[in-house]
Amino acid sequence: MAFSFNFDIPLQTDETNDKENKDDKSKDVALKCSEASAPVSEKIKDAVEHQPLLDPLSKIDNWIPETVTIGALPPLLCLNESVFEKTASEREDSEEILAKTLTQNSDLISGVYEGGLKIWECTYDLLEYIDDEGETFAGKRVLDLGCGAGLLGILALKRGATKVDFQDYNSTVIEQLTVPNVFLNCEEDDENEEKNSSPPPKRKALNASEKLVDRCGFFSGDWNSFLRLVQKKTPSPKYDIIFTSETIYNTDYYSSLHNVFSDLLDENGMVYLATKSHYFGVGGGLHLFEKFVEQNNIFQIRYLKDVEQGLKRHVVSLTFKK
Repeated sequence: MAFSFNFDIPLQTDETNDKENKDDKSKDVALKCSEASAPVSEKIKDAVEHQPLLDPLSKIDNWIPETVTIGALPPLLCLNESVFEKTASEREDSEEILAKTLTQNSDLISGVYEGGLKIWECTYDLLEYIDDEGETFAGKRVLDLGCGAGLLGILALKRGATKVDFQDYNSTVIEQLTVPNVFLNCEEDDENEEKNSSPPPKRKALNASEKLVDRCGFFSGDWNSFLRLVQKKTPSPKYDIIFTSETIYNTDYYSSLHNVFSDLLDENGMVYLATKSHYFGVGGGLHLFEKFVEQNNIFQIRYLKDVEQGLKRHVVSLTFKK
């Protein structure tokens, strides 16, 4: 098993080095989050549905992908975070989050930037769980909530999901990271499927992009606004699976997150939540969220995976109480 992310090291490392890097990153995350514990902004960030170009990769300069490999899962490609830092001034960023994160040397600015440009540790924990369990998503409708790089939703696409919607707080994350990652990862799959078909290469690429756009949705904004936006659709979507990773770090967000779960999850669906036990300096964590869920008495929580190295982490599921 190997991981590749945010370090200037070879893409493939042995298992021992991976664990050491992961533990070091956990400590770094705790430190940077503690520096970003400002009160949540009261300003609502209206949700927007993004309509990607049919060839978004052609508009991305300095595209340097890394490969994430976990067990038997298909390799997943993602844009190197250091590229964003080095080319921030050249990128479209109406929210100016790239400049703000560099200026404040912080991975999280509550109410302004919610960490979507980083791949956080618990995302890898959830990917490992999926690999261990041999989960597939054929015929499923999936929501990648707080998606960031979108690796969880991308995996669902590659394993047969009918529809995957990606949501992140920041529009810059969706446009500059999530959308390109989705197209990069699925482009090769589409090319392999159509390599023996008759249309010329440009027509093939267009057909593949059109099919991918039909299977994906991209949204930015806060969760309350996102919920209102998608509920206006006819019919209002219901998801078989909701993925969410590292999203319960702030207790102020628990109500809106819980509302998304209760209103958008299919009655027989499941939420997969990957999280740390506690987020130092920010205040949230699994035990506080578990207490919040119990008070609302809608969902039952089941522990699926515990990770002891570094900061203690968990993968849990939420399903409706019967």
